[in-house]
Amino acid sequence: MDKRKVYLSPVFGRKIKKLKKQEKKELDDAVLDIINDPSIGEVKVGDLTGVLVYKSKTNKNLTLLSYSYDSTEINLLSFGSHENFYRDLKKYKRA
Repeated sequence: MDKRKVYLSPVFGRKIKKLKKQEKKELDDAVLDIINDPSIGEVKVGDLTGVLVYKSKTNKNLTLLSYSYDSTEINLLSFGSHENFYRDLKKYKRA
């Protein structure tokens, strides 16, 4: 396994602070899945070209985790439930 640096977007960092301990652990597990195999996510097209979305369960709810990666780094962009997820992600990516 090659070593990539992992970066959190400001949005990702703010959202982590709001999580309960169990939710944070489940998110950490999902992030580890991505670190171990960055191609695991679903590749997006159109406005979100270059973004992958990994789906996992957090607190028995579906959580989407968006990220991008290349040979040297993984950028964790955002996470959350499906509601307004893609709209907010497009807004963030444009900024």
